[in-house]
Amino acid sequence: MVRGLAAVLLVLVSARGALAEEKRLPVPAVSIRAGELIRDDMITERVFAPNVLGVAMFIEGRQVLVGRMARRNLLPGQPIPTNSVEEPWTVARGAMVKVVVEDSGLSIVTYGSAMQQGAPGALIPVRNTDTGVIIRGIVQPDGTVKVMDGS
Repeated sequence: MVRGLAAVLLVLVSARGALAEEKRLPVPAVSIRAGELIRDDMITERVFAPNVLGVAMFIEGRQVLVGRMARRNLLPGQPIPTNSVEEPWTVARGAMVKVVVEDSGLSIVTYGSAMQQGAPGALIPVRNTDTGVIIRGIVQPDGTVKVMDGS
C-alpha cells in the first residue's frame, strides 16, 4: 500500500515538473500574410513542450505582436520566430515623400521617390524627382525623410 502511494506521488510530481517546463506562446489563430498588420483577434495562445521548440527564438508575448507587421506568411498554430515581424512601414517603396535637408540652421524641402520601404528610424535611399540624384535619409514618424548634415 505504501509503495502504491509512493508511486502515485512520484507520478504526480513528475507530471507537475513537466507542466512547469511547458511554454505558452502566442500563435496565429488565422493565416497572416506577409505585409499584413497583426491585430489582437488574429492571435491565440498554445502550449508547447520545451523539446518541441528546439533552439529557435520565438516571440513570447502577445503584446509584442499586436500592431506590428508580418515579414513573411505566418501559419495558424505555429510559433512565431522573432525575425518574422517588424514595425509597420511609414514609407512605401515608390511613394512620393517630402525630403527635408537641414544644415547650419538652413532648411530645404523638396520631394522624392522612396527607393525602398521604411519604418521610422530607417535609413532609406530617395531619388530627387527634380535632379534624379539619389540621397539617403532617415524616415521620420510623420513620413518625411530627413537628410542630416546636407549629405
